Amino acid sequence: MDVKLVNPFINATLSVLETMAFIEVRAGKPYVKIDNVAVGDITGILGLTGVANGTIAVTFEERCILTIVSNMFGETMEKLDDDISDAVGELTNMISGQARRELELMGKVFKAAIPSVVTGRSHSIRHYSEGPKLAIPFNTDGGDFTIEVCFER
Repeated sequence: MDVKLVNPFINATLSVLETMAFIEVRAGKPYVKIDNVAVGDITGILGLTGVANGTIAVTFEERCILTIVSNMFGETMEKLDDDISDAVGELTNMISGQARRELELMGKVFKAAIPSVVTGRSHSIRHYSEGPKLAIPFNTDGGDFTIEVCFER
């Protein structure tokens, strides 16, 4: 997988969460993910088409997303509910949008589908292409989350 396609998603993730949730985000070491099991409790996933076809998935641990959405809404969120699901979908959309703008500046144009959200411990993430799944773990003081980027070979 071309790292030039992945770096904009890392940059967008850092920017969106620091701007929208006022939270410090630290990126970990990327790795190739070999299974479909989510490493968190709630995932936003959306398909991308264009220069390459693929998906982006953003998976949050429950504690992490509750902290993020609490910061965004200015009120304490205590459980995964429809408001949290909506926020995960919107965060996924914002990360994708910002990454696609950066990619477009490099001449790589993508269009995105509407994000879907899956909830539950050890849920499956089905990527729409058969390429390698690159996972990038992130850490915040409120917990961890991971983005997965997968593009066709």
